[in-house]
Amino acid sequence: MASVDECRHALQELAGRLAASADEVRERVNLDRTLACRITDLGTAFHGRLTDGRLVGLADGDDPSAKIAMSIASDDLLALVRGDLDAGRALASRRLSISASPFDLLKLRKLL
Repeated sequence: MASVDECRHALQELAGRLAASADEVRERVNLDRTLACRITDLGTAFHGRLTDGRLVGLADGDDPSAKIAMSIASDDLLALVRGDLDAGRALASRRLSISASPFDLLKLRKLL
């Protein structure tokens, strides 16, 4: 099981990658939505905002009113960010779950 700090670092790494390719991401997925990432095995969460092709305002704690909420185990989050776990397969096997409007899910699919 990964630690809270490792999960925070992984999400910050993901935010950095999105920022580095924000123009490309924005072309594929142009959303302005709040985002919550719930780490199921640690009982913790992080939240931020997906906007303009970037993940910004990443902070500790849940956002119960987030428009996009993903739930994932800590080790799976690290594997997903490293590229060792395919997002589509993780969704199919229920290692990753995403709760969002149907429109947002269709948009997010382009990132996966």
